[in-house]
Amino acid sequence: MNFKAGVFTNKHGYKSFSPEKINKGFEWKDKTIDSLLLKATKNLAELDVYSTLVPDIDFYIKMHVAKEATTSSRIEGTKTEIDEVFLSKEVIDPERRDDWVEVQNYIKAMNKAIAKLPQIPLSMRLLCESHKILLSGARGKNKNPGEIRKSQNWIGGANIESAFYVPPHPSEVPELLSDLEKYWHNSRIQTPDLIKIAISHYQFETIHPFLDGNGRIGRLLITLYLVDKAILKKPALYLSDYIEKNRAAYYDSLNLVHTTNDIEQWIRFLLVGIIQVSNSSKETLEAIVKLRDECESMVGKLGRRQEVGMRLLEYLYSQPIVTVGKISKELKISFPTAGAIIEEFQKIGILTERTGFKRNREFFFDEYLNIFKN
Repeated sequence: MNFKAGVFTNKHGYKSFSPEKINKGFEWKDKTIDSLLLKATKNLAELDVYSTLVPDIDFYIKMHVAKEATTSSRIEGTKTEIDEVFLSKEVIDPERRDDWVEVQNYIKAMNKAIAKLPQIPLSMRLLCESHKILLSGARGKNKNPGEIRKSQNWIGGANIESAFYVPPHPSEVPELLSDLEKYWHNSRIQTPDLIKIAISHYQFETIHPFLDGNGRIGRLLITLYLVDKAILKKPALYLSDYIEKNRAAYYDSLNLVHTTNDIEQWIRFLLVGIIQVSNSSKETLEAIVKLRDECESMVGKLGRRQEVGMRLLEYLYSQPIVTVGKISKELKISFPTAGAIIEEFQKIGILTERTGFKRNREFFFDEYLNIFKN
């Protein structure tokens, strides 16, 4: 491939990487990329079609977002599980609340960015808004949320001299980001979008434009690009699970581009991820539809409680952990009625009570949660 990554320089008293601009076409030599590109495009098209056929898809997208938030944040060292996402802050172990806040912020940032795409095209403005939400009130709140860095950062090592990687000097960042934005929207470039996604993610992480949160925003960029280019109508594909499982290979692959200009190995890595995750996302939706049919069949046999049961079941798809009080409030039914319908759901095996308490009990839609855990 006619790709030049950039050069390492010492002009600022330390060795940093100065990337080449990328707003131009590329040609690759490895024919494996052609077959991977074809397979990835086919799998994404199938996922897109399937997501439009699933009733109330937005309920399930909320769960996808919750899983992505926990996994993407886990790559950065947080330890929140998907169950905890749906619990209130008060019941979270105080030692884990910072992690919980980071995941909640990531969910808000993703949802806001997706909602704004029709009004604001994919841009650094949109990513900066997402970054501001991501770090608000969290551990990175003192790292200039929403602002492009004006000081040098680095990855790994106790200081800049011992760092594993030093991104470009802050004076280079604005021009590099402008070039990256132009690349996203340059219709004259004939490079396929999935190749552009791979190169864009690589370049974003190479620039490392924020003082904190670059990994999470860089992974969000992939999904935003897919939706912005109408490759997916719904944000049903998130790659953090693949990246976490192949974390060492992910970082090694990005770093190899800096040292050898070999971006083809990085493109192969990301295309394989798109193939695997789009296929598993489709399987997840298929499992949800199957579970939905089974649960609706059971709820349909509840007699006079069938109507309120169907309303509860629908609510559980977006909020799979509930209390009697929450159901009373959300479904606008009396507390005794809420307790009675939850008891019915326990009898037929849809809900499970885990706390063992007599008061403030929490009920889990375990079979549904397990689909996303697996």
